[in-house]
Amino acid sequence: MTNKTILNKKNTTHQRDTHHIDKIKKRIEKHNIEQGNSERGKERKIEAEHYKEVIVKRIDGTFRHADDILQLAIHEGKSQIERPILGLLLSSVAAGMIIGFTVLAVAVITSIAGSTEGINRVFMALVYPLGFVLCILSRTQLFTEHTATAVYPLLDGTTDIAGALKLWVIVILGNLTGGFTISVLLNAAEPVIHAKEGYLLVAEHVLQYDSTSLLISAVLAGWLMAIGAWTILSTHSTSSQILCIYIATFLIGIGGLHHSIAGSVELFIGYLMSPEITLMTITPVILLALLGNAIGGSIFVALLNYGHIRGLNK
Repeated sequence: MTNKTILNKKNTTHQRDTHHIDKIKKRIEKHNIEQGNSERGKERKIEAEHYKEVIVKRIDGTFRHADDILQLAIHEGKSQIERPILGLLLSSVAAGMIIGFTVLAVAVITSIAGSTEGINRVFMALVYPLGFVLCILSRTQLFTEHTATAVYPLLDGTTDIAGALKLWVIVILGNLTGGFTISVLLNAAEPVIHAKEGYLLVAEHVLQYDSTSLLISAVLAGWLMAIGAWTILSTHSTSSQILCIYIATFLIGIGGLHHSIAGSVELFIGYLMSPEITLMTITPVILLALLGNAIGGSIFVALLNYGHIRGLNK
């Protein structure tokens, strides 16, 4: 074998090694982003010196520590706030359209059952999460998922209130635009779907409550959605994340609680299908639901989570 051949083999081996090292560095960088500068990250260094590595990995590999979840939530919120406006808007429009499939599923079940009460309510709740699962796993921007997400970096001092409000306004406008768009499409597809009775029954359910009841219902729904977003960050596996989404949205469905974006689609379709449902009727309901969802996600999740985790670390 000539010296030139040996040299070429050495160069090839060196290139492979360099490529492998680069891949390892990227994995380390990704891991560092997830760990951040959290208290749990510091604890791991101490644990690595005193305990068997396999024990630590088994504990931390299933669920993240609360401080790690908070670091991820802050990082996620900050990255969304810093996204280009057009990309954020388009993602929000997509989320509003995807949520329409939850309304489709619920309307079909309601049309078959003929009411929204009794055992029919359970069947409706079973299909209610479907659009949310698609929406969140597709990484589109849903307002109720990001009510708390925008507040975490605000509480942490890494963004200002203008940045958080900008995220909320863009996502809300995009979600409502997408919601109205899918409502028009579902209305046009009614000869195929045959769910008009279900759409109208669901719209009537959303409209039948007084302002106080509606606001409290929306607060609870916002709370559940923000808890769902928090628990998604607590686990690594996609199946666990789907379960987290499903549980949170099933509870919203079974409770008949008011989700502002899904509810707006329900009202938009009712408006398109019934002359008795007007824009003057549905607008206050949508605004009140948005307010309640924001309160539920911001105060009952973001503020309390940040307060108890950061408070424990002081």
